[in-house]
Amino acid sequence: MTAQHTEPPSLLHTVLVTTRNLQRLPDAVVAALLLGGAGLAALAWSDQGAALTAGVSTGIASFGGWFMLRLLPRQRRSFGPEKATTLALAAAITLVMLGFGLLNADWVGAVAVVGLILGAAGYATWIEPFRLGVTHETLTAAGWSTPIKVLHIGDIHVERITDRERKLNRLIHLLKPDVIVFTGDFVNLSYTHDSQAEADIRTIIGEWQAPLGVYCVPGTPGVEPPERVHAFVAGLENLTLLLNAWHTVVTPDGALHILGLITTHDLPTDRAALQTALQTAPAGGLKLLLAHSPDIAPEAAAAGIDWMLSGHTHGGQIRLPLVGALLSASQLGMQYVMGRYAVGRMTLYVSRGVGLEGYGAPRARFLCPPEVILWKVL
Repeated sequence: MTAQHTEPPSLLHTVLVTTRNLQRLPDAVVAALLLGGAGLAALAWSDQGAALTAGVSTGIASFGGWFMLRLLPRQRRSFGPEKATTLALAAAITLVMLGFGLLNADWVGAVAVVGLILGAAGYATWIEPFRLGVTHETLTAAGWSTPIKVLHIGDIHVERITDRERKLNRLIHLLKPDVIVFTGDFVNLSYTHDSQAEADIRTIIGEWQAPLGVYCVPGTPGVEPPERVHAFVAGLENLTLLLNAWHTVVTPDGALHILGLITTHDLPTDRAALQTALQTAPAGGLKLLLAHSPDIAPEAAAAGIDWMLSGHTHGGQIRLPLVGALLSASQLGMQYVMGRYAVGRMTLYVSRGVGLEGYGAPRARFLCPPEVILWKVL
């Protein structure tokens, strides 16, 4: 892979780096901040008994949240820094108590809301990230009568092998796809150069098998630079890494032409790479584009691509009822954040992915469980 032009660090990347730095705070400072929040919450209540209850409840919830998050790596659930998430959770709890106190509301209601916040945080960090499921989709291809199964995997973001990665490989074995495609981000940003993460990635992807092949593209260069991607896949004969290149899969009813495109997140560069690749596009058949980010979907559709599979956005990873995703890493914002889209005559699917963001991001999912997508092409 040649050197890539990449965009300047995004706002999201800057936030992740900044929040990761909070992990350097001594435990005593974090504890003092949590205690300070509890004291502040108590001051908002005029009744002495309610003030005591509010302060104690805030302290218990804040320290309980910290303990819950610190347990994650010890129980081999996830392996990110916990202090930024702890402080954010404690701030939310403190604000709820302050709000109820300033409104002269019932302290029972305040404690109940705090309990809901703590429960949601526990669900989002301990349960939903491991609710890996299969989304079933169908794509109609003209002239095809013999269905083939194509399994789309995105954004595994490995830190260490956990129950999630083991479940992923069990699902692959049970689903028995004819083709597997992976749309990038092998590693978690916090573990890009970690030797154990590299070994675990190779263990995971080394088990992927499909009779018509396994095809991969790199993810975000800032997460996995080209030399790291090469290290992850080197010597693994079960898969093919596509670097701005086509590969034709012969099926019983015709050709599936797969274009694997390198995503740089510099849109002019990525658009130019697409146009260059199209100059050598095979004739006929079904044309599938694998690109880590969905940002060039309009150009791909205009160029006659039939089907595009992407990831990168994680579906927002944290979603709220009625609101949806709070953030999207796509340069097109929320236009293609999750799921299936018709872009002209092209079918686009943006996966919620398997893994989680790195650096200072909470290792959490809420209303956005991980997925793999099993396509029946017929």
